[in-house]
Amino acid sequence: MSLWAQYASVLHKQFFQHALVAALLIGALCGVVGTYVVLRGFAFIGDALAHASFPGVAVAYIAGTNILGGALVAGLLTALLIGFLARHRRVRHDTAIGVLFAGAFALGVMLISRIRSYRKDLASLLFGNLLGVSRTDLIIIVVIGALVLALVALFYRELLLSAFDPTYAASLGYPTGLLDLLLLGLLTLTIVVGLQAVGNVLVVAMIVTPSAAARLLTDRVPTMMALGALIGAVSGVVGLFASYPLDLAPGATIVMAATLLFFLAVLFSPRQGYVTVRLAHRRRRERVAGPPAERSTAEG
Repeated sequence: MSLWAQYASVLHKQFFQHALVAALLIGALCGVVGTYVVLRGFAFIGDALAHASFPGVAVAYIAGTNILGGALVAGLLTALLIGFLARHRRVRHDTAIGVLFAGAFALGVMLISRIRSYRKDLASLLFGNLLGVSRTDLIIIVVIGALVLALVALFYRELLLSAFDPTYAASLGYPTGLLDLLLLGLLTLTIVVGLQAVGNVLVVAMIVTPSAAARLLTDRVPTMMALGALIGAVSGVVGLFASYPLDLAPGATIVMAATLLFFLAVLFSPRQGYVTVRLAHRRRRERVAGPPAERSTAEG
């Protein structure tokens, strides 16, 4: 069967349609929230929240309930603990993150290891099960995604100012501590949504990579947010379609697609791309030196 025939066949199957819609929605949402994460330098915190949500995933899986609910409870609890511990004078912010990151993830592995078939189950929980997205999962993704986007729109200016200059935001009377908690909450919700697609290990890559690529393409935050959402959605679709005929893990393939787009931006972004800058310098030197015929005449 040809590649096009495989795609034509699978596009009529409900599980692939669900996976395609989920990949689009999750990729776009990660691109929007990732804008604040990249600007604020919260990538490490995002990684900690992703791993710290794993005990909730494990408990929900063992109990036979929806894993997104368990991840949400564990992630929000961790976000609150990070904010609480960071206020302690003797505990640094990164220290609190590191402790919760390692301890919570270890707890999740301990819980899931009690299941006899935990090796197979652990792989699906850590690396996602995009092709197993159900109608209920899609509804949850849509609801949480709409909530996150509504909060981003409502607190856009406050979150942006706090991301660029927290000290200045505090001097204007903005509650920077609450804004940090809000951003952690939005990040947690986005991580929970992304777990089904790319899993616990790779979800932070989908939050950071599309937005990092968009950051190379523009200096305007609204444009960066739109480009991040577009790159995330494209990565989701391309990764899903590439993974199916090759029998690869969709989550890993989606992240690799986003990584490829990031490196294309590194090389070819209009202002800062490595290749673009080199070509511009080369053309500038040629203009200064003049055409080859003029150079030879001058030398003669």
